[in-house]
Amino acid sequence: MGVLTQRQILERIRGGGLFFRPGLDKFQVQMHSVDLRLGFTFMIPKVWHSSERGREVVTLDPLRTTGAPNFEVVELEQGQYFDLLPQEYVLVSTLETIGIPKDLMAVLYPRSSINRKGLSIDLTGIIDAGYEGQLTMPIRNNTRGQTIRLYPGERFCQLVFQPLAEEVEVIKSRHHKRDIADGLAPENENEVDLIMKGDINKLKETYPVGEESAD
Repeated sequence: MGVLTQRQILERIRGGGLFFRPGLDKFQVQMHSVDLRLGFTFMIPKVWHSSERGREVVTLDPLRTTGAPNFEVVELEQGQYFDLLPQEYVLVSTLETIGIPKDLMAVLYPRSSINRKGLSIDLTGIIDAGYEGQLTMPIRNNTRGQTIRLYPGERFCQLVFQPLAEEVEVIKSRHHKRDIADGLAPENENEVDLIMKGDINKLKETYPVGEESAD
């Protein structure tokens, strides 16, 4: 099916099916991709917290732990920056809220200039058709001794758009959240329960492909 070119991306935006808020500027639209800008919200993983037992190490269970209680949320103001320490890992938001129509999907990539600074966006992947909201991504300083300064508004990742063979039915789920500060939604409880019991066969039997989404 190929990917959308600059002309096709702009046509989609003018038609209203594909949107970005705030709107794009001339620096963001490339030959066959769109650069996204870094937002003002950063989430720093907590190492410890106070509990009834005292000072307790934060242990994350990726299946059950929601994000908000285990992250310190930093909201920067205009003109402020964020110093990312060596080997430090944080979650960041995009400046833009995006809306993707039901006949498109997008693939997220880091910009090569970000990699050359010693940074990595630890997640590349698919943005579902019908998605609306900001994107939340893990970013890491891979250097051993250099602090890397991040500025809200700098271009740091890019989207490539691919048309689908047909429109898909959009089911709003935990993945369609609008705000990074809402935290990271837990996985489906029924799925998690079977995974933690190690009963993968029952998981496959109970939720075969073609059944209504379990999300």
